[in-house]
Amino acid sequence: QVQFADSGGGLVQPGGSLRLSCVVPGSIGTIRSFEWHRQAPGKQRELVAGITNGAATNYADSVKGRFTISRDNAKNTVHLQMSSLKPDDTGVYYCSADVVELRRDGVFEAYRCWGQGTQVTVSS
Repeated sequence: QVQFADSGGGLVQPGGSLRLSCVVPGSIGTIRSFEWHRQAPGKQRELVAGITNGAATNYADSVKGRFTISRDNAKNTVHLQMSSLKPDDTGVYYCSADVVELRRDGVFEAYRCWGQGTQVTVSS
């Protein structure tokens, strides 16, 4: 398992925008889907957005219409464009991928790779 490099977090005022990015290691296996999760202090980690290889997307109800997940297969990057940010959007955001890989011994292995997380703070 190789940890992703996610970035783009920071401090932004309510109503502002941020764009998170995730760089995928070139040696990774087949990625079935990407997801962005977030975890706020005192709350459970929640799924924010997901995207499949077929470009189908899904979003948490709380971010629909404000967040957009996208992927660039050629550049091995995943993005989360966040607009109209609210204080409740504050938290650590994690990029992850559902991966399947054929090992040297011929056994398929499925696992999830995670980024280290990037802090998003929405405050005036």
